[in-house]
Amino acid sequence: MHTAELALSFLLILIIVVSVLSNVLVLICFLYNAEIRKQVPGLFILNLTFCNLLLSASSMPLTLFGVLSNAHPGGHVFCQVVGFLDTFLTTNSMLSMAALSIDRWVAVVFPLSYHSRIRHRDAVIALAYTWVHSLSFSVVAACLSWVGYHQQYASCTLCNGRAVHAKTQFAIYTLVLHSLTFLLVSVVLCVTYLKVLKVARFHCKRIDVITMQTLVLLVDIHPSVRQRCLEEQKRRRQRATRKISTFIGTFVVCFSPYVITRIVELFLTEPFNPYWGVLCKSLAYSKAACDPFVYSLLRHQYRKTCSDIINRLMKRSSLNGSRHQQQNGKIVRAKEIGKHGDVEGRPKD
Repeated sequence: MHTAELALSFLLILIIVVSVLSNVLVLICFLYNAEIRKQVPGLFILNLTFCNLLLSASSMPLTLFGVLSNAHPGGHVFCQVVGFLDTFLTTNSMLSMAALSIDRWVAVVFPLSYHSRIRHRDAVIALAYTWVHSLSFSVVAACLSWVGYHQQYASCTLCNGRAVHAKTQFAIYTLVLHSLTFLLVSVVLCVTYLKVLKVARFHCKRIDVITMQTLVLLVDIHPSVRQRCLEEQKRRRQRATRKISTFIGTFVVCFSPYVITRIVELFLTEPFNPYWGVLCKSLAYSKAACDPFVYSLLRHQYRKTCSDIINRLMKRSSLNGSRHQQQNGKIVRAKEIGKHGDVEGRPKD
């Protein structure tokens, strides 16, 4: 096995482990915290989490098997089923990210009317659309036998037809698929999150003006306090930019190499380097490992829920330990009473 294959195998194992653990943790927080379940974005996050978990359990292990063995994983029908799931889950997760960005945009730009604009019924309708959108492309690919094992990606995924007419149809299908998924979601993410960033910077400027006016009035304030206030203003502006860059950047970095490679592949006459194909596929998989941190686990509500779960588990274990110690103490005292009873000539009872 070459060094590149070892490196790609290690990368896939790392992505699978992180993706499974982080998404399971998000699911536990969702089930544990009733407040998260009541929120409308919780439905989108739950859908995204299930898509990531199913992708981690179906497509990722088979890609790892393909890299390690350089062989077709399973039978033809099994690979078609996995390829169907790969197309459906990837498309569904992308659209869930777009739904989350629209929800954040409404919450920030229209905070007073958010609950009347975005309700659970609207979220269910949006999720139904993501499922119909994803199923339509997946069913078309499966019915036309455009899913199977792709050697360049070592995966059960979309693959070219052999006939010239089929190749033309597949090229049109691929362009339409990526235009209505990757390109559409990229535009939605950029428009919504940039508007959110604009509103956040406007509020930061208002806070900065009030802070500076307060500092001017407080002439006796210590210079160190004034410096800390100015540093907090700078951190506040950077925090908003960093969050927006994370939302858009992770999506573009993870998916764009794979999507661009799939489009360029349509016009190539010779197969490209399979190591590059597996690397692009691994980057697309890595989005499933990033999503729990980007959308959930780094937020205060989820961190607090995780700490509450850990504290509850530790408290329960400490209670079990104290009960065990009390039982051991009772046994020891009973033994000592029995020994003293023997020495003084009294019965043990």
